[in-house]
Amino acid sequence: MSGGSSHQVTVGGLDMINKTVVYLKTGEPKDQYLTNVSWSPDEKYVYIAVLNRDQNHMKLNCYSASTGHLIKTLFEEKDEKYVEPQTPMAFVPGHDDQFIWQSQRDGYNHLYLYNTDGKLIKQLTKGEFVVTEFKGFDKKSERAYYMCTALSPIDRDLYYVTLSDGKMKRVSGDSGIHTCYYNPENNEVLDVFSNVNTPRKIKLILPNGSDAKTMLTAENPLSVFNLGELNISTLLSVSVVLLFSLTYYPPSMDSSKKYPVIIYVYGGPHLQLITNSWQGGQGDLWFYYLAQEGFIVYSVDGRGSGSRGKNFEQAIFRNCGIAEMEDQLTGLKYLKSLPYVDSSRNGVDGWSYGGFMTISLMTRFPGLFKVAVAGGPVIDWSMYEIMYTERYMDTPVTNPDGYEKSNLLNYVKNINGKLMLIHDTNDDTVVWQHSLMYLKKAVDLGRQVDYFVYPGHPHNVRGKDRVHLMNKITDYFKQNL
Repeated sequence: MSGGSSHQVTVGGLDMINKTVVYLKTGEPKDQYLTNVSWSPDEKYVYIAVLNRDQNHMKLNCYSASTGHLIKTLFEEKDEKYVEPQTPMAFVPGHDDQFIWQSQRDGYNHLYLYNTDGKLIKQLTKGEFVVTEFKGFDKKSERAYYMCTALSPIDRDLYYVTLSDGKMKRVSGDSGIHTCYYNPENNEVLDVFSNVNTPRKIKLILPNGSDAKTMLTAENPLSVFNLGELNISTLLSVSVVLLFSLTYYPPSMDSSKKYPVIIYVYGGPHLQLITNSWQGGQGDLWFYYLAQEGFIVYSVDGRGSGSRGKNFEQAIFRNCGIAEMEDQLTGLKYLKSLPYVDSSRNGVDGWSYGGFMTISLMTRFPGLFKVAVAGGPVIDWSMYEIMYTERYMDTPVTNPDGYEKSNLLNYVKNINGKLMLIHDTNDDTVVWQHSLMYLKKAVDLGRQVDYFVYPGHPHNVRGKDRVHLMNKITDYFKQNL
């Protein structure tokens, strides 16, 4: 757990002929992170992004595969908050001394062309957008293909960049989410596409963007149901940052009536709830069902969530639960301004980081929410795993104020409304002790909470039991909101 003893990891190479193992001499301290491991094209070297435990200093190191000795450090990256290498180097076919490296060093994840001496040849992609996935090279190694958010943070498009001059070109077509597979052999792209109005369309397209063949246009599988409207909109955070929100409205909505609201929240890093894809990226018919039951369902991707660049995500650094709550409350303020929203009946629901956010909203701003359901909630960040927690919060010793402010045990006394906690007995992500500690504190202070456990499940409820979970949460909101 955060601040405690960490894993001590080694990397070994197995000689399949001689059945011997060579361990790479990655040095001290032992509690460093060995990430982004990749072979050189000639298989003589192994490259590792070595990250210190503070996660603010990365060295891209080259090791001999035969001896395990360090050959050289190609380059280093440092950041005042954290460096987060996530993708191994991609060697340029036919140019064994050149590779692409992904980095957020200029504020957004981009592609950089290096040689194996560690010299930066050029930054290939630039702009206020995120490269979300590298897809590969064309047959002549003249172009690099990648997915990115260049048109909109809620879209995904396929682009290529020409290695020689850095010129970028969009390949995919309509606005929405494109999941693309590039085949360099025949220079074609399989494009699986959807947006809010399009369930699915699959095409073969050429890199110049022209359609080669439409393979599938899916029918709307929900057309037989009486569903309400789904709407993606934007609002400004308190720091004047553009946020994206998603609203599900009840069918046959009567704007002269007042409706209760359920805010579904996550709020943490590496997740984007709202995208310009089928069902707005939620992919869960439960939100439509809640709308059928008479609720307005709302989500907003606040600061701290993914695919918006380094500053947007790093806004939570050392203070989990501050900027994220501000943005959720901005969304609530917007909802309360609508004439058809009953501002006295607000609910909030979330799991994991969303469970942490749910209890935070319920108890750090008592009275704003009448009902809350928190699944697998982080209660005390000092009891969460090392790499994730220390990246965003540092350690309990170096950041005692941040850990104290975010510790939800400090706000149990503020419970004002109906709060249900749900946990899985085999949760190996947010361990069971989190919610048990919360229950103990509630009992000690004479505060009432509801509680339900799912025996045998890890960090969420899957399979047939998920139906039970969704009915449990739905019933709780219907009974109390």
